[in-house]
Amino acid sequence: DVLPRPHTIPYFVVEKGLLYCVAQRRGEEKKLLVVPRGKTETVLELAHSHPMAGHLGAANTTQRIRDRFHWPGMEAEVRGFCQACPTCQVTSPRTPPPNPLILLPIIEVPFKRIGMDIIGPLPRSAQGHEHILVIVDYATRYPEAVPLRKATAKSIAQELFLLASRVGLPSEILTDQGTPFMSRLMADLCRLLRVKQLRTTVYHPQTDGLVERFNQTLKQMLRRVTAEDKRDWDLLLPYVLFGIREVPQASTGFTPFELLFSRQPRGLLDVAREAWEQQPAPHRTVIEHVRQMRERIDRVMPLVREHLSKAQQAQQHHYNRAAQPREFQPGDRVMVLVPSSAC
Repeated sequence: DVLPRPHTIPYFVVEKGLLYCVAQRRGEEKKLLVVPRGKTETVLELAHSHPMAGHLGAANTTQRIRDRFHWPGMEAEVRGFCQACPTCQVTSPRTPPPNPLILLPIIEVPFKRIGMDIIGPLPRSAQGHEHILVIVDYATRYPEAVPLRKATAKSIAQELFLLASRVGLPSEILTDQGTPFMSRLMADLCRLLRVKQLRTTVYHPQTDGLVERFNQTLKQMLRRVTAEDKRDWDLLLPYVLFGIREVPQASTGFTPFELLFSRQPRGLLDVAREAWEQQPAPHRTVIEHVRQMRERIDRVMPLVREHLSKAQQAQQHHYNRAAQPREFQPGDRVMVLVPSSAC
């Protein structure tokens, strides 16, 4: 009962009594399950309101859905659903004025350069956590966020080693000039591991615009998923991270998870689709997976490089429209931050 394939896409097929729309998604031909009107609310709830979705905006919610499902008027319905979300209406912050953005060279090797920052202090959780160590990979935009009881150089160094045990040691670390990052311990650690320390300046924090934007996204999502209990934010942090990792980034055109692992994560929307299709996702052998992963990387990386270059220029133009950069001349008197040895 499969309809003959036409010459152009998108087109529709019927398989095992289910209707699919075959369409292009990020350079690939994908078969999208057509959702009946009575099931769209379930998809919207899973894609936006669930803690693993994180109450992201309409654009990201649409991207998450359109990789798996299709129905007429989907984008308008997603936009209306997000605008009407009570949690989002209560917790959406005002946008602060931008600071000047300084562009950094594009990195293509995962975890060669990482950005680090500290969020907090936050409301003390039931587990005693008050801070979040944020780490973002510049090549894939893959984020890590670790709850900390104290934001000390020692705790940051420990988490950095744990990250290195999974993805390897970075070549460069970009941080602000906060006390933990300026400590002797961090300097000795980077010197021992031959890691180059890059620092943003006090008057140009947007040099690290990637981490700054992620911090805003993470804090906004945590406010929304912890609206009922502010003391469990650290328990919900892994689910919020999953929601961020599975959404295509505007700067790359792909999800951070996809760029790092060369496959899409199996999330709640996939579980819902499999339940409606009444069949699990197809399995592949290790050899098939490696072969497809290599082919996918070769096809994806030129697109990512192009997206990153265009996104950098657009971000610089956007941030610098209302910015007033400060310039210094030789001989100007300035204040210098002297790190404390308490860390």
